[in-house]
Amino acid sequence: MTVIAMTREIGSLGIDVAAGIADRLSLAIIDSEIVANNVAQRLGVEAGALLRYVDGSASILERWLINRRKLSLYTSEEILLLAQRGDVLIRGWGAATVLCNMPQVISVRVCAPMNFRVKVIMERLGIKDDEAVREQIQRYDAAHARAMRASFGVEQEDALLYHIIVNTERLSVEACVQAVCRLAEDPRFQDRSTTRSMLSDRMLEAKVNSALEDHVSLAMAPAGIIVSASNGRVTLAGVTSSGSLRAKAERVTQSIAGVYAIENRIVSVPNRGRPQPDNGIPSI
Repeated sequence: MTVIAMTREIGSLGIDVAAGIADRLSLAIIDSEIVANNVAQRLGVEAGALLRYVDGSASILERWLINRRKLSLYTSEEILLLAQRGDVLIRGWGAATVLCNMPQVISVRVCAPMNFRVKVIMERLGIKDDEAVREQIQRYDAAHARAMRASFGVEQEDALLYHIIVNTERLSVEACVQAVCRLAEDPRFQDRSTTRSMLSDRMLEAKVNSALEDHVSLAMAPAGIIVSASNGRVTLAGVTSSGSLRAKAERVTQSIAGVYAIENRIVSVPNRGRPQPDNGIPSI
């Protein structure tokens, strides 16, 4: 069960590298349009509007209609769902960030200097105005950075997110493909049971987080709820001044398929007085 998360940087020949890896390892390529369709449906917007939001060309109305918090949660859930299929290569949409804490998932960055990227786009599109192409790439990069910052809190590309970074100006597409395929053959990426278990836990966390976002207001949980899952056991943690949050969060979590047990560590803090568990038993 191989899962590869790869960046999507226009003009870097990433599409060629991805195609070569997928062919060599018999992987299905998951591109941004597939993720966008499902996420857009859940957000109640058109897929085109969501793609424009991500590439920085959305209108003011389209930007207003898209809830950034829900976009982040739904995108994470969709990426994890796709990863659970196994034998996939997911390009873009923050997949490398979403899956960065899973050592069994191979994170790959394909990059190249700006001049190289400009040349690639000019040749492929038959455009002779290099400044126009450069400006287009810069706009895309800026929009991508804003989307990553808003959705995942990533300020800039961090080499620590990736198992391997390849520069297509220095290496041929074939050399990049070979490097990633050799890495995929390493025994640490061949532990199917561990990969499936970790993906299952992360998927359950994502589902619970999305459900809590849909049913628990910001006023009720201004500091948020921390969700962790292990083999169907979900732990909820947080602090609130709302006496009803603890019970509501537990009800919402119980409604999610795959949740077998809940450890509720949410603590209610009265406006005055010391923190106490919200268990219905008065303090003495």
